[in-house]
Amino acid sequence: MQDQLTTALLGQSFSSSSQDTVLLDEYKRLVEGYVDIDHSIAVLSDFQANRSYIYVGSFGQHFGLSYGHIVIESAFEECIFDKVHPDDLTERHILELSYFEHQKSLLPSERKKYSTISRIRASNAEGRYSYINHRTIYLKSQPNDSVWLALCIYAPSIDLLPRPGIDGKIVNRETGESISFEQYRNYGQQLLSRREIEVLNLIAKGMGSKEIAVQLHIAVYTVRRHRQNIIRKIQVSNTAEAVKTGLAIGVVNVLC
Repeated sequence: MQDQLTTALLGQSFSSSSQDTVLLDEYKRLVEGYVDIDHSIAVLSDFQANRSYIYVGSFGQHFGLSYGHIVIESAFEECIFDKVHPDDLTERHILELSYFEHQKSLLPSERKKYSTISRIRASNAEGRYSYINHRTIYLKSQPNDSVWLALCIYAPSIDLLPRPGIDGKIVNRETGESISFEQYRNYGQQLLSRREIEVLNLIAKGMGSKEIAVQLHIAVYTVRRHRQNIIRKIQVSNTAEAVKTGLAIGVVNVLC
């Protein structure tokens, strides 16, 4: 999923402005001040430059990060992603892809009103998983509508009860209205074809290629080609991982 997210965000057509440096410096100052007050971790990502400014408050000790700020030559904070549970990281990326699509449907002036919010598992400095809160806000779009600056915030969670999923939502921070996971997770419908979704659901039921071929009235070779395409598009190593990701992105229904 991260490759799809990288392509979507870094593959935009950017348009530079003489005010870019001034605006970036202003957002850096604001984010640094926020972290000083909130003690969280905030990542200001510049998609045009493919660079991030990471501001670390006292919560940084959870990840073994020192207080202060770091500049990395990537718009994605791999030093934090590496600590997030793989299942939760996949759902987090799906949520942001859907958020990106939702943002594109809005006027640039409306985009800052919305953010994502989720609860994810991340390992601490001792390697033990615990729940933390995560938010993403697209702060600034360019005149051609490309999303330029984004803010990700990592903070402790007071909700420590284990349950499936990341409780992901897209929230209108002005009204409090939210779009639930079930409403936004339509990314998989665009990622896979209708036939590939059918094949993946039959794989999830434990069917082999020959059984699927009979069920769908297609050749075994065609089923195998669909399996290869599914693995390639979802970017996993095998069909077991594809089924797991399919459940996360809402294209696999084990009850169907």
